[in-house]
Amino acid sequence: SMAEGAGAGPRLAELLATGRRLWEEVETGAEPSSGAPAVQDKVRQGLDALQRAASMVAQLDLFSENEELEEIASADLKYLLLPALLGALTLKQVNLSRRLEHLESARAHFWRFLKLCRSYGLGSFHLPPASPPGEADTGSPSPGDPAAAQSSLVAMASSRQAKIERYKQKKELENRLATMRSSVESGQADEDQIREFYILQIQKWIDTSLEEIESIDQEMVILRSRGAAKQSSAPPHGTSRQVRAPLKPFILTRDAAQAKVFGAGYPGLPAMTVDDWYEQRRRQGVVSGQNAHQRTPGITDEELQKQQQEKKEEEDDEEALQKARNWDDWKDTHPRGYGNRQNVG
Repeated sequence: SMAEGAGAGPRLAELLATGRRLWEEVETGAEPSSGAPAVQDKVRQGLDALQRAASMVAQLDLFSENEELEEIASADLKYLLLPALLGALTLKQVNLSRRLEHLESARAHFWRFLKLCRSYGLGSFHLPPASPPGEADTGSPSPGDPAAAQSSLVAMASSRQAKIERYKQKKELENRLATMRSSVESGQADEDQIREFYILQIQKWIDTSLEEIESIDQEMVILRSRGAAKQSSAPPHGTSRQVRAPLKPFILTRDAAQAKVFGAGYPGLPAMTVDDWYEQRRRQGVVSGQNAHQRTPGITDEELQKQQQEKKEEEDDEEALQKARNWDDWKDTHPRGYGNRQNVG
């Protein structure tokens, strides 16, 4: 299953190399925060390149579950790493409100990689369950299940020894890879060396994937139990982040149930759900992005200008609102004084 013969070869190799380089830059980057816009741009570009490469690999049918490792051309072995790299970059995204989604997606990538490695007989390891604990059995998250928590503690203790072994193995692998890298990348290595180089890389990523799945599962348990705690306690009287909108004051709530709760606390303010708010904005012609130049018949130039001016003001308000929200989001993830290197207070 030689990719290079399919014409997609150079293109595919390029996409993989780009995604991989961006991952390495993010991983070993000099930026103090992974949330820095420059870093997140690299994450997005890297994910884009790797996803395109992965769909090409799927179209070319490079790998199949019932194929032997020997049947894979040495030059194609590196494409086995795609799902592992996708998993690693997916975890580098910093949008907190979508954290659970990113964890689930990264876990699925790592798991697919491990399953593929298993089918080719690469590495000896136990394949973790396909879905995170507390999900598969009941179909719903069960953060409060003490038996499950207990058994996972036992599993963690027994995996400690395996972890230490894995860590040693990984260090050894990294040293061997470092010594081989230059001859492979300069094109001086023969076929056997190239093959060994890629197989060592795959083994290193098997170790990484097993570690990542374990820590993803732990983080998901924490996030889910937090989510459950949040749902069981009624929201406080005020929303922490009231919408700074130029309309008459109201509280924006997520749904009707919350509207009831908030409405009670603020007799003077009409409570409104997000849907109501969009509906109101749509009626005012703000949200739908209608073109200002559409004129209603019989309207004078002066009136049209006035309309456009109002629309511009509303758009400025929208922009100011968005800026304020972005600042809020930034403050949520960065401590006060972050990035204040010049000591300007």
